Amino acid sequence: MRHPEFAAMLVPARVYPQIWRLLLGVLLIVFIYISWTLIVLGGAVGVVAAEQGLWGVMPFFQELQAGRYPGSVALLLLTFGGMALGPVLAAAALHFRGPNTIFGPWGDWWRGFVTAFGVVALVFGGLMVASAAIWPPVANLEMGRWLIWMPLALPLLFLQIAAEEILFRGYLMQQLAARFAARWIWFTLPALAFGLLHWDPEAGRNLPLVLLSAFAFGLVAADLTERTGSLGAAMGFHFANNLLALFIVSIEGTITGLALYVTPWGLAEEGIVSLGLVVSIVLLFGNWWIIKGLLDR
Repeated sequence: MRHPEFAAMLVPARVYPQIWRLLLGVLLIVFIYISWTLIVLGGAVGVVAAEQGLWGVMPFFQELQAGRYPGSVALLLLTFGGMALGPVLAAAALHFRGPNTIFGPWGDWWRGFVTAFGVVALVFGGLMVASAAIWPPVANLEMGRWLIWMPLALPLLFLQIAAEEILFRGYLMQQLAARFAARWIWFTLPALAFGLLHWDPEAGRNLPLVLLSAFAFGLVAADLTERTGSLGAAMGFHFANNLLALFIVSIEGTITGLALYVTPWGLAEEGIVSLGLVVSIVLLFGNWWIIKGLLDR
């Protein structure tokens, strides 16, 4: 049985729930995302070519993929604009839904966002402090430079997490729930797609744990969305998690360009990283349990 808040959230989605509309919507989202990314990267390539010539373009793409400098991370985050815009336009064009129907009531959104952000920041932040006492991280970005980048980086990070939540817990989950009664379809499939989006061959033998962690987050975000009838809690959870992982302590060899510190080991290292992923999955559900308890009051 669905939570009444989620049932109310689905009312606009139920008006035009046809699966063909959803499939066309997905195609439209992919088109907008690719187009936006090409525009962003094309503009960046133009700037690089003007300053360094055509010989500078290939190193630029290599560095963009590596994500070792603040500018490259900011550019990567900016490419998520298409993923945010696509579902909003698809919902409007094919289901005649406004953006407010995707996010849920503002009051519920704000309460969920603040609650989830606070809980995750405290729990995962405490874990980072404890881990740093045992395995000191390596200094990465100088504090002054980091502070200069934050006014731009924080909105871009919000854009990135908002894009993923709008797509997976907003458009896909809601339209599938409006069309299908089976929970495994509307609850599990978007979470599975979200998990597969985090496929990273660089993780080596830790890849199954990386995918499991992302899938687990997708399930938690789906439950919080259903429980509250808004995207606020899922977005607050996501924002706090990515803030700590991208801007405070990043794993060496991943996207480290805007991180204050990096770990002394890479994502593919077995043992300590594998254990850390298992602990993070357990704490992920611990965060979920605390958040839902606070929001259910």
